[in-house]
Amino acid sequence: MAPRAVDERPQVRFRHADEEEWHEVRAIELPSGRASVWEKWLEFTPKFLCLQARWDPGMMIHKHGHNSDHVIFVMEGEMSCGDVRCTPGMHITLEHGAAFGPFVAGPEGVVLFEVMMGDPRSWPADPEGFEKLLAEKGARKLPNPPIELPDWLEDTRS
Repeated sequence: MAPRAVDERPQVRFRHADEEEWHEVRAIELPSGRASVWEKWLEFTPKFLCLQARWDPGMMIHKHGHNSDHVIFVMEGEMSCGDVRCTPGMHITLEHGAAFGPFVAGPEGVVLFEVMMGDPRSWPADPEGFEKLLAEKGARKLPNPPIELPDWLEDTRS
């Protein structure tokens, strides 16, 4: 490991989730109305992204992978990840290059804590399967809500 320059010393940073704003990052239209994923970005650097996520009931996200290792911890509610029911206390590890999902939030929604160690952007793994899932649920994908990303990161959401 190369030595750090004086102005690059390791730091300790504290942020409280209650002081952060929710960002709507994904949305679909269900027969019952709009469902979204909301995120509070607790740390967002080129090295990692830590966030708290809140998914509305019934929210769905396509099967996908990330450009880095990614961990998810279910804090409240439940969701399915593919065929796996994920309830509070469930920890999911997604290694760089692997794909998981599709995801469907339970009837009460779900609250997650997530960490992506590197480039947090994702790539779709089964677009046709997701279109079929949306049709089965009478849902449709909505345009991605606008978000403000750091200058060093291009928005590549699909």
